[in-house]
Amino acid sequence: MVNNLGDTICSFRKKKDLSQREFAALLDKRGVKVTNQAVSKWESGASLPNAVQFLIICDILDIIDISGIFNNRSYDFLDGLSEEGRKRVYEYADMVRDSGLYDDPNLPPPRGTKIRTLPVYDLDAAIGKGRLLDLPDYIPTKVGNEVPLSANFGIIISGDSMEPDYHNGQVVWIQQQAKLEHGDVGVFTYEGNTYFKRLRDRVGGTRLQSIDSNYPDIIITDPEAIITLGKVIE
Repeated sequence: MVNNLGDTICSFRKKKDLSQREFAALLDKRGVKVTNQAVSKWESGASLPNAVQFLIICDILDIIDISGIFNNRSYDFLDGLSEEGRKRVYEYADMVRDSGLYDDPNLPPPRGTKIRTLPVYDLDAAIGKGRLLDLPDYIPTKVGNEVPLSANFGIIISGDSMEPDYHNGQVVWIQQQAKLEHGDVGVFTYEGNTYFKRLRDRVGGTRLQSIDSNYPDIIITDPEAIITLGKVIE
């Protein structure tokens, strides 16, 4: 390897603020039975870890781009990126993987196709009937990887007040949560009605706003009475 293995392990260990004894203890928990003296020998170059030990060392020290760190030959899509840049690429890859949208359907679960049944509520049919999620009338809908795993339920959009982003008859998937931030689009119950709107929550008061500016805002005169059901999953 171009980069001295022992020096590199030592450098990454110190970045983690680990002593050789603490590092050996972490290795022991992962099934690598070594002492701090063994770690010292690796770092001095007196001995080398075997293949299994090496991979566990990299995992503990968060060395992701092994080829780039030890051999100065990073994968093509990582060429030219700093350590921080490579980290961000892998963070994005983790986010894509966790979304479930791009799982290979030919693989067995958990990375293959996941079939779930989620309730889908018709907003038009829910007018004046109270809190949406308490209603018995919903459509059980089987979904797969096309719907993010964080989705808890869906709604059928009624009308064109949220055009051009959301369309009449469209099913929108919602992650259930009790609090939204200013500017978030979500589902709310207020005075017996359920709304799919953008939250405007500023010093001047709370409003539910349509995307189409031709529709007036819904002024929330009693902030304690509004119930937040969830946030749209983009």
